[in-house]
Amino acid sequence: MKRIVLGVSAGIAAYKSVLLLRLLREAGHHVDVIPTGNVVNFVGNATWEALSGNPVTSNVFDAVDTVNHVRLGQQADLVLVVPATADILARAAAGLANDLLTGTLLATRAPVVMAPAMHTEMWQHPSTAANVATLRNRGVRVIEPASGRLTGKDSGPGRLPEPEEIFAAIQDLLGEPVLAGRKVVITAGGTREPLDPVRFLGNRSSGRQGVALAQAARDAGAEVTLIATHLEVPVPHGVNVIHASSALELRDAVFEHAPGHDALIMNAAVADFRPASVENSKIKKRDEHSAPVIELVRNPDILAELVQARRSNEQLPGVIVGFAAETGDEQGTVLEYGQAKLARKGCEMLVVNEVGASLTFGQDTNTIQVLFADGRPSATASGSKIDVARVVIQELAAEINGHTTDA
Repeated sequence: MKRIVLGVSAGIAAYKSVLLLRLLREAGHHVDVIPTGNVVNFVGNATWEALSGNPVTSNVFDAVDTVNHVRLGQQADLVLVVPATADILARAAAGLANDLLTGTLLATRAPVVMAPAMHTEMWQHPSTAANVATLRNRGVRVIEPASGRLTGKDSGPGRLPEPEEIFAAIQDLLGEPVLAGRKVVITAGGTREPLDPVRFLGNRSSGRQGVALAQAARDAGAEVTLIATHLEVPVPHGVNVIHASSALELRDAVFEHAPGHDALIMNAAVADFRPASVENSKIKKRDEHSAPVIELVRNPDILAELVQARRSNEQLPGVIVGFAAETGDEQGTVLEYGQAKLARKGCEMLVVNEVGASLTFGQDTNTIQVLFADGRPSATASGSKIDVARVVIQELAAEINGHTTDA
C-alpha cells in the first residue's frame, strides 16, 4: 500500500479525478485528497471524503495541530495533481505556497506527477510551455494531455487523459521500487580543464541528463551518490553529492566512491584532452599578432580503467553503464560508433545519443539507444530527459536483477 496525495485543481475535468480516486482505492492505496478552493464548484467535498475514506479540506488552517501542509507531503509516497490547470502549473513552477496543495508540493520529497487539462490555447501558450519545462527540469513528471473534445465545441490538445490511462502511466511508481536496497553512483555535468587561473577547456554539457538519472534512480528506491562536475541545474533532494572539476579530479572521485556500490553510471561529459601545463597567471596578449600555442595531452579513459580495475577489485560495481555522446561522419553513423565503443570499453551497458550545437547538450529533451554487452536487443527512448532517465534506470534494474525487470 502506498500513501498517495491526490491534488485536484479547479477544472471541468475534475470529475475524472473521482474515477482515478476509485482506481487508486481499489488497488489498496491510502489516498488523501487535496482540492483547490474552487473545485467545490465541480465536485463537492462529500464525494471526495466518501470515496477516499479520509477527511478532505483545501484550507491550510484546518487541522492546524497536525501541520497539514507539511505533514501530508512528508508522509506521501506519491503526489498526483489531476487535473493540473494552467494556474496550478504556474503556481507550482513559481514555488508558491498559498494554499494547502501548493504547500504540500513544496513540502514533499516524493515523486510528483501532474496531468494537465485546459483549453488548447492555454496549453500552447508560451507561459504554460515554460512552466511545464521548469517543472520537468525539477523532476516532476508532467503527462502529455490528450487531444480531443474539450469544453463546449472546442477540440484539440489539452484534454485530460482517461483515468485508466493515468493509472497505467503511474504503475512504475505504485509498485515495489525496482532499485530498492541498491546503491548507485552517477557522474554528471562537464569537466573543465584549466589553462590558467581564468580560462579552461570545457564542453556544452549542462548536467541535465545526469541529474535526471539521479532523480530517477532515487525514485526507484536506490541510494544515490552523484559526482557532479559543473552542473547548470539543481541537484535533486535525497541524493548524496560529491563535487569534482577536471577529468583527473573526477577519476579520483569515482575510484574513491564507487567501491561497494551495485552500479555506476558514467554520464559526465569528460574531456578527452587537457593542457600539458597550467599557467600560474593569466595568459597575456604580448602583441597584436602572436598567440599562445597550447600543447594538449590525453586524459585517462576513466570508463575503460574502471572495467579493467574491476577484474582485480571485486568491490567495484558489478554493472557499469557508459554514455557515448557521438556525432556521425563519413566513416560511420552514431550507432556504429556506439557499438564499437561498447566493445572497446567492456562495460555492461552503453547509452548512445547524438550530440551537436542544438542536440542533447543544454536541451530539455533527448533521444537515446541503450546497447547491451550480452547482445540482447537494444532499447530506445525519446522525450524529456527525466522520461529518458526512467527508461535507462529500468534497464539498469533489469541488468542488476538478472533481466527480470520489465522495461
